[in-house]
Amino acid sequence: MTEPIAAEAPFRVPVGNLLKLAVPAVVVGIGSALTLYGLSKLASLLEGWLWDDLSAAVGVPSDSAVWIIGMLTATGLAIGLVVRYAPGHAGPDPATLELVAEPLPLRVLPGLALALVLMLAGGVSLGPENPIIGINVGLAVALGMRFLPKVNAPIWLAMAVAGTIGAMFGTPVAAALLFSELDAGDRRIPLWDRLFAPLVAATAGTLTMLQLESLDLAVAAPAYSYRGLEDLGLTVLIALGAAAVGLVAVYLFVPLHRAFLRIGHPVLMLTVGGLVLGLLGALGGEVTLFKGLTQMQELPGLAATTTGAGFLALAGIKLLAMLVAATSGFRGGRIFPTLFVGVALGFAIHAVWDGVPLALAIAAAVVGIIVAATRNGWLSLFMAIAVVPQVSLLIPMLLATLAAWLLVTNRPPLLDPVAERSPA
Repeated sequence: MTEPIAAEAPFRVPVGNLLKLAVPAVVVGIGSALTLYGLSKLASLLEGWLWDDLSAAVGVPSDSAVWIIGMLTATGLAIGLVVRYAPGHAGPDPATLELVAEPLPLRVLPGLALALVLMLAGGVSLGPENPIIGINVGLAVALGMRFLPKVNAPIWLAMAVAGTIGAMFGTPVAAALLFSELDAGDRRIPLWDRLFAPLVAATAGTLTMLQLESLDLAVAAPAYSYRGLEDLGLTVLIALGAAAVGLVAVYLFVPLHRAFLRIGHPVLMLTVGGLVLGLLGALGGEVTLFKGLTQMQELPGLAATTTGAGFLALAGIKLLAMLVAATSGFRGGRIFPTLFVGVALGFAIHAVWDGVPLALAIAAAVVGIIVAATRNGWLSLFMAIAVVPQVSLLIPMLLATLAAWLLVTNRPPLLDPVAERSPA
Protein backbone atom coordinates (compact mmCIF):
# COMPACT_ATOMS: atom_id res chain seq x y z
CA MET A 1 0.00 0.00 0.00
CA THR A 2 1.55 3.28 -1.07
CA GLU A 3 1.89 6.00 1.49
CA PRO A 4 0.11 9.30 0.78
CA ILE A 5 2.37 12.02 -0.55
CA ALA A 6 2.79 14.74 2.04
CA ALA A 7 1.62 18.13 0.85
CA GLU A 8 4.42 20.66 0.57
CA ALA A 9 4.13 23.39 3.16
CA PRO A 10 3.33 26.78 1.65
CA PHE A 11 6.26 29.13 1.34
CA ARG A 12 5.91 31.85 3.97
CA VAL A 13 7.53 35.27 3.88
CA PRO A 14 7.64 36.89 7.33
CA VAL A 15 5.74 40.16 7.26
CA GLY A 16 8.47 41.70 9.40
CA ASN A 17 11.01 41.05 6.64
CA LEU A 18 8.83 42.89 4.15
CA LEU A 19 8.40 45.83 6.50
CA LYS A 20 12.15 46.05 7.03
CA LEU A 21 12.57 46.57 3.29
CA ALA A 22 10.15 49.50 3.24
CA VAL A 23 12.65 52.09 4.48
CA PRO A 24 15.45 51.25 1.99
CA ALA A 25 12.80 51.00 -0.73
CA VAL A 26 11.59 54.53 0.02
CA VAL A 27 15.17 55.82 0.01
CA VAL A 28 15.91 54.13 -3.32
CA GLY A 29 12.66 55.40 -4.84
CA ILE A 30 13.32 58.98 -3.79
CA GLY A 31 16.94 58.78 -4.92
CA SER A 32 15.97 57.33 -8.29
CA ALA A 33 13.49 60.15 -8.91
CA LEU A 34 15.99 62.81 -7.86
CA THR A 35 18.65 61.41 -10.18
CA LEU A 36 16.20 61.36 -13.11
CA TYR A 37 14.95 64.86 -12.29
CA GLY A 38 18.42 66.31 -11.84
CA LEU A 39 19.85 64.91 -15.06
CA SER A 40 16.70 65.84 -17.00
CA LYS A 41 16.82 69.42 -15.72
CA LEU A 42 20.51 69.71 -16.54
CA ALA A 43 19.79 68.44 -20.06
CA SER A 44 16.89 70.90 -20.39
CA LEU A 45 19.11 73.84 -19.42
CA LEU A 46 21.76 72.75 -21.90
CA GLU A 47 19.11 72.24 -24.57
CA GLY A 48 17.82 75.78 -24.09
CA TRP A 49 21.33 77.18 -24.39
CA LEU A 50 22.18 75.15 -27.49
CA TRP A 51 18.92 75.45 -29.40
CA ASP A 52 17.80 78.94 -28.36
CA ASP A 53 20.59 81.12 -26.94
CA LEU A 54 23.47 79.87 -29.07
CA SER A 55 21.49 79.78 -32.30
CA ALA A 56 20.26 83.33 -31.66
CA ALA A 57 23.80 84.50 -30.89
CA VAL A 58 25.10 82.95 -34.10
CA GLY A 59 22.14 84.28 -36.08
CA VAL A 60 20.99 80.94 -37.44
CA PRO A 61 17.37 79.85 -36.73
CA SER A 62 17.25 76.72 -34.60
CA ASP A 63 14.70 75.12 -36.96
CA SER A 64 16.87 75.63 -40.04
CA ALA A 65 18.44 72.65 -41.79
CA VAL A 66 21.94 74.05 -41.22
CA TRP A 67 21.48 74.29 -37.46
CA ILE A 68 19.77 70.92 -37.09
CA ILE A 69 22.43 69.09 -39.10
CA GLY A 70 25.29 70.91 -37.38
CA MET A 71 23.87 70.39 -33.87
CA LEU A 72 23.18 66.67 -34.28
CA THR A 73 26.60 66.08 -35.86
CA ALA A 74 28.32 67.97 -33.04
CA THR A 75 26.28 66.01 -30.49
CA GLY A 76 27.43 62.75 -32.05
CA LEU A 77 31.05 63.92 -31.95
CA ALA A 78 30.79 64.98 -28.29
CA ILE A 79 29.19 61.73 -27.20
CA GLY A 80 31.72 59.78 -29.27
CA LEU A 81 34.52 61.44 -27.30
CA VAL A 82 32.79 60.52 -24.04
CA VAL A 83 32.34 56.90 -25.15
CA ARG A 84 35.97 56.70 -26.25
CA TYR A 85 37.70 58.37 -23.31
CA ALA A 86 35.42 58.23 -20.24
CA PRO A 87 36.17 55.48 -17.70
CA GLY A 88 34.12 52.45 -18.66
CA HIS A 89 33.29 54.00 -22.06
CA ALA A 90 29.85 55.20 -20.85
CA GLY A 91 28.71 51.62 -20.34
CA PRO A 92 28.00 48.87 -22.85
CA ASP A 93 26.38 49.46 -26.21
CA PRO A 94 22.61 49.89 -25.53
CA ALA A 95 21.81 48.12 -28.80
CA THR A 96 22.91 44.88 -27.15
CA LEU A 97 20.96 45.28 -23.90
CA GLU A 98 17.44 44.82 -22.60
CA LEU A 99 15.79 47.60 -20.56
CA VAL A 100 16.98 45.95 -17.33
CA ALA A 101 20.61 44.75 -17.37
CA GLU A 102 23.38 43.82 -14.96
CA PRO A 103 24.52 46.55 -12.50
CA LEU A 104 27.30 48.79 -13.80
CA PRO A 105 30.42 49.63 -11.75
CA LEU A 106 30.44 53.06 -10.13
CA ARG A 107 33.36 54.24 -12.28
CA VAL A 108 31.19 53.86 -15.41
CA LEU A 109 28.30 56.01 -14.18
CA PRO A 110 29.73 59.56 -14.61
CA GLY A 111 30.49 58.93 -18.29
CA LEU A 112 27.06 57.39 -18.83
CA ALA A 113 25.40 60.35 -17.12
CA LEU A 114 27.33 62.81 -19.31
CA ALA A 115 26.43 60.88 -22.46
CA LEU A 116 22.77 60.88 -21.38
CA VAL A 117 22.69 64.64 -20.77
CA LEU A 118 24.37 65.38 -24.10
CA MET A 119 21.99 63.01 -25.89
CA LEU A 120 18.86 64.57 -24.40
CA ALA A 121 20.06 68.14 -24.94
CA GLY A 122 21.33 67.57 -28.47
CA GLY A 123 18.01 66.44 -29.94
CA VAL A 124 18.80 62.74 -30.45
CA SER A 125 15.67 60.64 -30.99
CA LEU A 126 16.02 58.47 -27.89
CA GLY A 127 14.57 58.56 -24.39
CA PRO A 128 16.36 58.46 -21.02
CA GLU A 129 15.06 55.08 -19.85
CA ASN A 130 18.01 52.73 -20.46
CA PRO A 131 20.79 55.05 -19.19
CA ILE A 132 18.89 56.35 -16.17
CA ILE A 133 17.92 52.82 -15.12
CA GLY A 134 21.58 51.82 -15.53
CA ILE A 135 22.73 54.77 -13.42
CA ASN A 136 20.17 54.22 -10.66
CA VAL A 137 20.73 50.46 -10.54
CA GLY A 138 24.50 50.96 -10.34
CA LEU A 139 24.16 53.46 -7.49
CA ALA A 140 21.57 51.43 -5.58
CA VAL A 141 23.48 48.14 -5.78
CA ALA A 142 26.88 49.65 -4.93
CA LEU A 143 25.68 51.85 -2.07
CA GLY A 144 23.10 49.36 -0.83
CA MET A 145 25.58 46.49 -0.62
CA ARG A 146 28.03 48.83 1.11
CA PHE A 147 25.71 50.09 3.83
CA LEU A 148 23.10 47.32 4.09
CA PRO A 149 24.72 44.11 2.83
CA LYS A 150 22.02 41.86 4.31
CA VAL A 151 19.74 42.96 1.45
CA ASN A 152 21.03 41.14 -1.60
CA ALA A 153 21.90 42.75 -4.93
CA PRO A 154 18.84 41.56 -6.92
CA ILE A 155 16.53 43.30 -4.43
CA TRP A 156 18.49 46.56 -4.71
CA LEU A 157 18.31 46.21 -8.50
CA ALA A 158 14.56 45.61 -8.46
CA MET A 159 13.93 48.59 -6.18
CA ALA A 160 16.02 50.91 -8.37
CA VAL A 161 14.33 49.78 -11.58
CA ALA A 162 10.87 50.18 -10.05
CA GLY A 163 11.65 53.55 -8.51
CA THR A 164 12.97 54.83 -11.84
CA ILE A 165 10.01 53.50 -13.84
CA GLY A 166 7.56 55.02 -11.36
CA ALA A 167 9.29 58.39 -11.57
CA MET A 168 9.59 58.29 -15.35
CA PHE A 169 5.97 57.41 -16.10
CA GLY A 170 4.40 59.21 -13.14
CA THR A 171 2.69 56.14 -11.65
CA PRO A 172 3.78 53.00 -9.76
CA VAL A 173 1.30 51.03 -11.88
CA ALA A 174 3.78 51.10 -14.77
CA ALA A 175 6.39 49.40 -12.57
CA ALA A 176 3.86 46.82 -11.36
CA LEU A 177 2.91 45.93 -14.92
CA LEU A 178 6.54 45.74 -16.04
CA PHE A 179 7.57 43.51 -13.12
CA SER A 180 4.62 41.20 -13.64
CA GLU A 181 6.28 40.07 -16.89
CA LEU A 182 9.82 39.78 -15.50
CA ASP A 183 11.27 36.76 -13.75
CA ALA A 184 11.40 38.66 -10.49
CA GLY A 185 12.86 36.40 -7.82
CA ASP A 186 11.89 33.04 -6.34
CA ARG A 187 8.67 31.84 -8.00
CA ARG A 188 7.72 29.97 -4.79
CA ILE A 189 7.19 33.35 -3.15
CA PRO A 190 3.76 34.89 -3.87
CA LEU A 191 3.87 37.63 -6.50
CA TRP A 192 2.85 40.46 -4.18
CA ASP A 193 5.49 39.47 -1.64
CA ARG A 194 8.08 39.69 -4.44
CA LEU A 195 6.64 43.02 -5.61
CA PHE A 196 6.35 44.59 -2.15
CA ALA A 197 9.73 46.36 -1.97
CA PRO A 198 9.83 47.33 -5.67
CA LEU A 199 6.36 48.84 -5.51
CA VAL A 200 7.19 50.78 -2.36
CA ALA A 201 10.17 52.17 -4.27
CA ALA A 202 7.98 52.86 -7.32
CA THR A 203 5.44 54.73 -5.19
CA ALA A 204 8.15 56.79 -3.51
CA GLY A 205 9.72 57.58 -6.87
CA THR A 206 6.37 58.56 -8.36
CA LEU A 207 5.37 60.83 -5.48
CA THR A 208 8.79 62.49 -5.45
CA MET A 209 8.66 63.23 -9.17
CA LEU A 210 5.09 64.52 -8.98
CA GLN A 211 6.19 66.96 -6.30
CA LEU A 212 8.86 68.29 -8.62
CA GLU A 213 7.26 68.16 -12.04
CA SER A 214 3.91 67.67 -13.75
CA LEU A 215 3.92 64.48 -15.81
CA ASP A 216 1.25 64.05 -18.45
CA LEU A 217 1.53 61.74 -21.44
CA ALA A 218 -2.00 62.46 -22.67
CA VAL A 219 -2.61 63.61 -26.24
CA ALA A 220 -5.71 65.71 -26.92
CA ALA A 221 -8.36 63.53 -28.59
CA PRO A 222 -12.17 63.64 -28.61
CA ALA A 223 -13.97 61.36 -26.15
CA TYR A 224 -14.46 57.85 -27.46
CA SER A 225 -17.70 55.85 -27.14
CA TYR A 226 -17.74 52.15 -27.99
CA ARG A 227 -19.74 51.55 -31.18
CA GLY A 228 -19.87 47.76 -31.25
CA LEU A 229 -18.09 44.99 -33.13
CA GLU A 230 -17.04 47.34 -35.91
CA ASP A 231 -14.69 49.08 -33.49
CA LEU A 232 -13.19 45.79 -32.39
CA GLY A 233 -12.41 44.91 -36.00
CA LEU A 234 -10.85 48.32 -36.63
CA THR A 235 -8.81 48.01 -33.44
CA VAL A 236 -7.37 44.65 -34.48
CA LEU A 237 -6.53 45.87 -37.99
CA ILE A 238 -4.80 49.02 -36.72
CA ALA A 239 -2.85 47.17 -34.04
CA LEU A 240 -1.70 44.53 -36.52
CA GLY A 241 -0.64 47.21 -39.00
CA ALA A 242 1.30 49.14 -36.35
CA ALA A 243 2.92 45.93 -35.10
CA ALA A 244 3.97 45.14 -38.67
CA VAL A 245 5.62 48.58 -38.87
CA GLY A 246 7.39 47.78 -35.62
CA LEU A 247 8.60 44.47 -37.03
CA VAL A 248 10.10 46.29 -40.01
CA ALA A 249 12.20 48.21 -37.49
CA VAL A 250 13.04 44.97 -35.68
CA TYR A 251 14.39 43.34 -38.85
CA LEU A 252 16.37 46.45 -39.80
CA PHE A 253 17.92 46.81 -36.35
CA VAL A 254 20.65 44.17 -36.49
CA PRO A 255 21.91 44.93 -40.05
CA LEU A 256 22.00 48.65 -39.27
CA HIS A 257 23.86 48.06 -36.01
CA ARG A 258 26.42 45.81 -37.69
CA ALA A 259 26.91 48.42 -40.41
CA PHE A 260 27.74 51.11 -37.84
CA LEU A 261 30.04 48.73 -35.93
CA ARG A 262 32.04 48.22 -39.13
CA ILE A 263 33.09 51.89 -38.93
CA GLY A 264 35.34 50.64 -36.14
CA HIS A 265 35.89 53.76 -33.99
CA PRO A 266 33.29 55.13 -31.56
CA VAL A 267 34.04 58.81 -32.24
CA LEU A 268 33.65 58.37 -35.98
CA MET A 269 30.68 56.02 -35.59
CA LEU A 270 28.73 58.42 -33.39
CA THR A 271 29.66 61.44 -35.52
CA VAL A 272 28.35 59.67 -38.63
CA GLY A 273 25.26 58.67 -36.66
CA GLY A 274 24.75 62.28 -35.60
CA LEU A 275 25.12 63.49 -39.18
CA VAL A 276 22.48 61.02 -40.40
CA LEU A 277 20.19 62.10 -37.57
CA GLY A 278 20.73 65.72 -38.56
CA LEU A 279 19.77 65.00 -42.15
CA LEU A 280 16.62 63.19 -40.97
CA GLY A 281 15.82 66.04 -38.60
CA ALA A 282 16.23 68.58 -41.40
CA LEU A 283 13.83 66.50 -43.49
CA GLY A 284 11.19 66.09 -40.77
CA GLY A 285 11.68 69.32 -38.82
CA GLU A 286 12.05 69.81 -35.07
CA VAL A 287 8.91 67.76 -34.38
CA THR A 288 10.93 64.62 -35.26
CA LEU A 289 13.81 65.49 -32.89
CA PHE A 290 14.35 64.75 -29.18
CA LYS A 291 12.76 61.89 -27.25
CA GLY A 292 9.31 62.78 -28.56
CA LEU A 293 7.01 63.40 -25.58
CA THR A 294 6.69 67.18 -26.01
CA GLN A 295 6.64 66.80 -29.79
CA MET A 296 3.95 64.09 -29.52
CA GLN A 297 1.64 66.55 -27.81
CA GLU A 298 2.16 69.03 -30.66
CA LEU A 299 0.61 66.63 -33.20
CA PRO A 300 -3.05 67.62 -32.51
CA GLY A 301 -2.14 71.18 -33.49
CA LEU A 302 -0.86 69.93 -36.85
CA ALA A 303 -4.06 68.04 -37.69
CA ALA A 304 -5.67 70.97 -39.52
CA THR A 305 -2.71 71.46 -41.86
CA THR A 306 -1.19 67.99 -42.21
CA THR A 307 -2.45 65.20 -44.44
CA GLY A 308 -2.42 61.51 -43.68
CA ALA A 309 0.68 61.19 -45.86
CA GLY A 310 2.31 63.99 -43.86
CA PHE A 311 1.69 62.24 -40.53
CA LEU A 312 2.91 58.99 -42.03
CA ALA A 313 6.10 60.73 -43.14
CA LEU A 314 6.63 62.09 -39.61
CA ALA A 315 6.17 58.59 -38.19
CA GLY A 316 8.58 57.09 -40.73
CA ILE A 317 11.27 59.71 -40.17
CA LYS A 318 11.00 59.36 -36.39
CA LEU A 319 11.18 55.57 -36.60
CA LEU A 320 14.25 55.71 -38.84
CA ALA A 321 15.85 58.31 -36.56
CA MET A 322 15.26 56.07 -33.54
CA LEU A 323 16.85 53.14 -35.39
CA VAL A 324 19.91 55.17 -36.38
CA ALA A 325 20.35 56.60 -32.88
CA ALA A 326 19.90 53.24 -31.19
CA THR A 327 22.31 51.40 -33.48
CA SER A 328 25.09 53.99 -33.79
CA GLY A 329 26.12 54.03 -30.14
CA PHE A 330 24.01 56.80 -28.57
CA ARG A 331 23.15 56.06 -24.94
CA GLY A 332 19.36 56.14 -24.73
CA GLY A 333 16.13 54.19 -24.69
CA ARG A 334 13.67 53.31 -27.42
CA ILE A 335 10.25 53.42 -25.70
CA PHE A 336 9.48 57.15 -25.90
CA PRO A 337 10.41 57.72 -29.57
CA THR A 338 8.48 54.56 -30.49
CA LEU A 339 5.51 56.01 -28.62
CA PHE A 340 5.71 59.13 -30.81
CA VAL A 341 5.66 56.90 -33.90
CA GLY A 342 2.51 55.14 -32.67
CA VAL A 343 0.72 58.43 -32.01
CA ALA A 344 1.73 59.81 -35.43
CA LEU A 345 0.45 56.62 -37.07
CA GLY A 346 -2.86 57.09 -35.25
CA PHE A 347 -3.21 60.62 -36.62
CA ALA A 348 -2.30 59.38 -40.11
CA ILE A 349 -5.02 56.70 -39.99
CA HIS A 350 -7.64 59.16 -38.78
CA ALA A 351 -6.64 61.72 -41.42
CA VAL A 352 -7.04 59.15 -44.20
CA TRP A 353 -10.20 57.54 -42.79
CA ASP A 354 -12.08 59.95 -40.55
CA GLY A 355 -14.66 57.27 -39.78
CA VAL A 356 -12.11 55.79 -37.38
CA PRO A 357 -12.33 57.63 -34.04
CA LEU A 358 -9.07 59.46 -33.38
CA ALA A 359 -8.75 58.12 -29.83
CA LEU A 360 -9.20 54.55 -31.06
CA ALA A 361 -6.69 55.00 -33.90
CA ILE A 362 -4.01 56.46 -31.62
CA ALA A 363 -4.42 53.90 -28.83
CA ALA A 364 -4.47 50.89 -31.17
CA ALA A 365 -1.42 52.11 -33.10
CA VAL A 366 0.46 52.71 -29.84
CA VAL A 367 -0.40 49.23 -28.58
CA GLY A 368 0.73 47.58 -31.79
CA ILE A 369 4.07 49.28 -32.18
CA ILE A 370 5.00 49.19 -28.47
CA VAL A 371 4.26 45.46 -28.35
CA ALA A 372 6.59 44.96 -31.31
CA ALA A 373 9.33 47.11 -29.76
CA THR A 374 9.20 45.93 -26.14
CA ARG A 375 7.51 42.49 -26.15
CA ASN A 376 5.72 43.62 -23.01
CA GLY A 377 1.94 43.40 -23.34
CA TRP A 378 1.03 45.10 -20.07
CA LEU A 379 3.39 48.00 -20.64
CA SER A 380 1.97 48.45 -24.15
CA LEU A 381 -1.58 48.52 -22.84
CA PHE A 382 -0.56 50.98 -20.13
CA MET A 383 1.12 53.32 -22.62
CA ALA A 384 -1.97 53.36 -24.84
CA ILE A 385 -4.27 54.28 -21.97
CA ALA A 386 -1.77 56.83 -20.64
CA VAL A 387 -1.69 58.57 -24.03
CA VAL A 388 -5.48 58.40 -24.48
CA PRO A 389 -6.76 58.17 -20.88
CA GLN A 390 -10.30 56.94 -21.57
CA VAL A 391 -11.67 53.91 -19.73
CA SER A 392 -13.95 53.06 -22.67
CA LEU A 393 -10.83 52.05 -24.61
CA LEU A 394 -9.79 49.28 -22.22
CA ILE A 395 -11.73 46.42 -23.82
CA PRO A 396 -10.76 47.14 -27.46
CA MET A 397 -7.14 47.83 -26.42
CA LEU A 398 -6.85 44.52 -24.60
CA LEU A 399 -8.04 42.80 -27.76
CA ALA A 400 -5.55 44.89 -29.77
CA THR A 401 -2.74 43.78 -27.47
CA LEU A 402 -3.64 40.12 -27.96
CA ALA A 403 -3.82 40.51 -31.73
CA ALA A 404 -0.48 42.31 -31.91
CA TRP A 405 1.09 39.73 -29.62
CA LEU A 406 0.13 36.91 -31.99
CA LEU A 407 1.97 38.71 -34.80
CA VAL A 408 5.18 39.52 -32.90
CA THR A 409 5.61 36.44 -30.72
CA ASN A 410 8.63 34.31 -31.67
CA ARG A 411 10.04 37.21 -33.71
CA PRO A 412 13.47 38.68 -32.89
CA PRO A 413 13.59 41.45 -30.24
CA LEU A 414 14.55 45.06 -30.96
CA LEU A 415 18.19 44.53 -30.02
CA ASP A 416 21.38 42.86 -31.20
CA PRO A 417 22.30 40.53 -28.33
CA VAL A 418 25.20 38.74 -30.03
CA ALA A 419 27.07 41.74 -31.44
CA GLU A 420 30.28 42.92 -29.90
CA ARG A 421 30.08 46.01 -27.77
CA SER A 422 30.91 49.37 -29.25
CA PRO A 423 34.67 49.59 -29.87
CA ALA A 424 36.60 51.54 -27.26
